[in-house]
Amino acid sequence: MREVVDGVFELSLGFVNMHLVVTDDGVVLVDTGLPRNAKRIDRALAGLRKQIGDVTAVLLTHHHFDHVGNVADVRRRSGARVFAHAADAAIITGGITGPEPKGLAKLATRLIGRAEPTKLDQLITGEQSEPLAGFTALHTPGHTRGHVSFLLDRAGGILFAGDTASGTKDGKVTLGPTQVSADPAEQGRSLAKLATFDFDHAVFGHGKAVSGHAVERFREYAADHG
Repeated sequence: MREVVDGVFELSLGFVNMHLVVTDDGVVLVDTGLPRNAKRIDRALAGLRKQIGDVTAVLLTHHHFDHVGNVADVRRRSGARVFAHAADAAIITGGITGPEPKGLAKLATRLIGRAEPTKLDQLITGEQSEPLAGFTALHTPGHTRGHVSFLLDRAGGILFAGDTASGTKDGKVTLGPTQVSADPAEQGRSLAKLATFDFDHAVFGHGKAVSGHAVERFREYAADHG
């Protein structure tokens, strides 16, 4: 686990990143990684001198199993409120079955299993809202219909891009995994939408975090692919 900026930590669980944000009101998780990683989340919290009961909210970027893998366990043990977009809600709660995973995700599902469904405490709707103090939810469909990115008002702005975008090894930004995207073209438009905001740092479900007026990397991608 590494600290991206003050009080924001990135934890890699297999091939996916989740994030822990320490706030005055407790710990906020952005996504929860692959299933069967509850103990690693507990160890990460312990490293922050926190415990599962200190988690007060979970913000989900989308319904894919590598992002919602431990949310049912976290909600059950912590009492945290769980937020997700209305368009992805039925898959997260188990009301409907999501699309069959492909590629690496299909193999991982066979090895690890599917995420346990969970209740949601608040649905995110509309293009932009503030689910928690300091966090702005931005509807960024394409990877899934209900994909949400979150912008935190801290350290010049921190974007939690989820799978709309990914950070490359050379510090650039590209589209997040498109092989499992519902609509890659719409995903590209959502990345361009993120480029209209202002933030110094960006973290991703997959790929390397970007710091130092990170929005410029998004604007470069949008200009090259517009």
